Amino acid sequence: MADYMRSVWEGMGLQITWQEVEEERANVIARWEGEGNGLSLMFNGHMDTSNTGDEEFLTGIGYKPHAVIKNGMIYGLGIYNMKGALVCYTHALRALQKAGVKLDGDIILAAVAGEIEKTQWKEFRGREYRGYGVGTHYLVNHGVLPDMCILGEPTDMQVILEHYGSLWVRLSTSGMYVHTAFGAGRSENNSIRRLYDVLDDVLKWVPGWEDRTSYRGQKGIANLGCIRGGHPWRVSRTPEKAELFLDLRVPPNLPMQEARREAKKLFLELKKRYPDHGLEFETYVSVPGATISADHPMVHAIEKNHQRVMGQPPKRDVVLWCSDASVMTRYGIETVNYGPSSGPRDAEGEKVSIKTLLDITKIYALTAAELCGAH
Repeated sequence: MADYMRSVWEGMGLQITWQEVEEERANVIARWEGEGNGLSLMFNGHMDTSNTGDEEFLTGIGYKPHAVIKNGMIYGLGIYNMKGALVCYTHALRALQKAGVKLDGDIILAAVAGEIEKTQWKEFRGREYRGYGVGTHYLVNHGVLPDMCILGEPTDMQVILEHYGSLWVRLSTSGMYVHTAFGAGRSENNSIRRLYDVLDDVLKWVPGWEDRTSYRGQKGIANLGCIRGGHPWRVSRTPEKAELFLDLRVPPNLPMQEARREAKKLFLELKKRYPDHGLEFETYVSVPGATISADHPMVHAIEKNHQRVMGQPPKRDVVLWCSDASVMTRYGIETVNYGPSSGPRDAEGEKVSIKTLLDITKIYALTAAELCGAH
C-alpha cells in the first residue's frame, strides 16, 4: 500500500519522503510546498486495518478486503478506518492543484504504518503486533514536523476535540503445576481458581473506575480484554499461571502515571487480600489522551467550511478511542480528528457513503486553502 500511495503522489508532482519504519513497513510523506511564509498543515492517515479480513466471525462484506459498491456506499475493510480519508486527502490536494492555487505554507500528506490499537506481548512478536502509533512516532522523530494536523479518523464528520487514552494492565495468579491424578485436595492451589477470586474483586472495582474517569459527559470504561490460563493441549495438568488483561480508558485530564497508580493500588489491595495467590502486576501499554482547544484556528476553519458545504455546523464530541493525535500533541503539533464514516457500526462492517467522501474532500480542500494561505 505504501508503494501505491507513493506512485499516486509522485504522479501529482509532490515531493516524496520514504521512511522505512522497519522491514516491509514504511511511511510515505508527500509535500506540496508553498512559498515558505505560511503555516504547514498535515493530513495524516494510517494504512493498517483494524482486522485482517480472515476472521471467520466477521462475516459482513465491510470486513473483507474487497470493495463493494451498494446503495451509494462503498463497503470494504479499511474504507472508514481509514483508507477513505487517505483518498479524500489526495483528491482535496489535487483539486487545489487543478484550481491553480498558490500557497504560503505547505500541505503535507502522510500515509503511516502501525496506528491500530495493538502491541507486542510475549509470543505475539513482530511487526504485525506493533501498533499504537509506531509509524507516526517514527514520522515526528525523523524530521516531519507540521504546524498542525488533521486526522481523518471515522468520526461521522463530527469534530473530535478530545479523546481518551489507554492503559493496558495484566494481573496474574500462580499455582501448583501437577498431574490431575495428584491434584486431589489441592484445588485451592489451582491458578485458575485463584484468578476467579481476583476476577470477582476486579468486577466490583470496575464501576468505581468508570465513575472516576467520566469526562465531559462521557462515562469511563474498563474492558476485560483477555483471560489466559493453562495449556489446552495438556489439560491433564493444573495450570501454573492464569492471567487477566484489562484495557482501562483514561480521560485526557488524567496523567498516565496517576492512572497507573490507581491500577497498582487495586493490585496491592488484592495482594494483601490473597497473600498466597502469587499475584503479579504489569502495565504494558500507556497511551495518553489528546485534546485541542475549540478556539484553535484549524477547528474554526473546519467548522466554517463544514457549514459552507453541509449547510449546518458539525457536531462536537469526546470519544473513548485513541488516535495518532496522542503522538502528535506530545510533539506540540495541534491535532484534530475529523473524518468520513456513515452511521453506527453494525454487522455489515466498514462502509462509507460516496457522498460523504465527496463532501469531506471539499471541506478538506477549503480548509487547507484557508490555513495555508491560498492566493
